[in-house]
Amino acid sequence: MAASYIEWARGLFSSAATRNWLTHAVRTALAAVASLIVARLCRMPEAYWAPITTIIVMQSTLGAAWAASKQRLIGTALGAAVGALVASYFDRGIIVFGVAIFALGLICALLRLDQSAYRFAGVTLTIVVLIVRPQAPWVTGLHRFVEVSLGIAVALLFTAVWPPRDLPSAKSAHQPSS
Repeated sequence: MAASYIEWARGLFSSAATRNWLTHAVRTALAAVASLIVARLCRMPEAYWAPITTIIVMQSTLGAAWAASKQRLIGTALGAAVGALVASYFDRGIIVFGVAIFALGLICALLRLDQSAYRFAGVTLTIVVLIVRPQAPWVTGLHRFVEVSLGIAVALLFTAVWPPRDLPSAKSAHQPSS
């Protein structure tokens, strides 16, 4: 029984595709933990946003991650600012929220930002507007921006120091090579 398990394990890690996935999983886990530690050292109230962002950014090469990260940072800042304005001056109702998300889309279009910026802006605005906290909405928006920025920075650092290898799709990873 132990011998069959050992053979199974050898077979599992014998393909380059599986080794690439294993390396990617290790990189992503270490980067996520590092960003969580940094966010906690900075005493961020919702430090989990840093590793969430890191995990998203770690899925790209450095060039792609850098380009997308600029959009994500701009989107997060925009969402935090618009969310803080909306939460400060309007009731936090469904209609106000919907109009704010729509307006954010128009602003992103006018600024010629991409969908990644709009996605991060919308998520940030949602958190700032819909989750009522004891501190001012500006503080909540600033916290989200710092947490996301930390996550992006750690992911870019990891991607620069330990570049990813190409990962095959799930379909091609399970097909026998010819």
